[in-house]
Amino acid sequence: MKMNTKLNFEKLGGLVPAIAQDAKSGRILMLGFMNEEAYNQTIQSGSMTFFSRTRQKLWTKGETSGHGLKVKSWSSDCDQDTLLFQVEATGPTCHLGNPSCFKDTLFNPSTRFLGELESIIEQRRAQNDESSYTLKLLNSGLRRVAQKVGEEGVETALALVSASREECIEESADLIFHLLVGLSSRGIELSEVSHCLELRHLSQNKVKETIDGSLTGDRIPVESALPFGRSLTASV
Repeated sequence: MKMNTKLNFEKLGGLVPAIAQDAKSGRILMLGFMNEEAYNQTIQSGSMTFFSRTRQKLWTKGETSGHGLKVKSWSSDCDQDTLLFQVEATGPTCHLGNPSCFKDTLFNPSTRFLGELESIIEQRRAQNDESSYTLKLLNSGLRRVAQKVGEEGVETALALVSASREECIEESADLIFHLLVGLSSRGIELSEVSHCLELRHLSQNKVKETIDGSLTGDRIPVESALPFGRSLTASV
């Protein structure tokens, strides 16, 4: 990772706040402080390292607990005096055993949790807990996982037609969970699926511009403007 030599360490007496954010869910995990040495070590090692104001020395997250924070990407704010790191946590971030140090803060139950759920599925695989349904499903093989996705898909479709709103939500949750397990079995990340949808959306906008002749006034057949031979209804 490339270092930022323009950071302002002088404003807070040689320190800058460093925020750790889960790269998949977007959840804020913790806030610490870095001096220039801690910052350089973080960038060089890829593991978040802070400066302890109490002990007056550097410490790397997880050096005693094993629950580290692996840096995926990072950025600084407009004043160059605060850092935001997108990270992958290898366990609970809080010393109390909670996923986040901000456990009492309401975490909006949005689609961001899907990223967190994806991480939980990978944790179940690594922990090798025989009582885990997720692990049992992963170990049952891809065909069984695919069968469960199909079953949940049918149940969700039926619920959409004839069940209550609450049942639709429950069945949809089952379908999404089993789909995430299936994607994990194939080594596919949710971000790749999201990226595919984003590309379709962008392609759809380009197709509309082409059909409208917004740039040249010329019109071409719709099919020739679509990527990968997809129909208009396949785009988002």
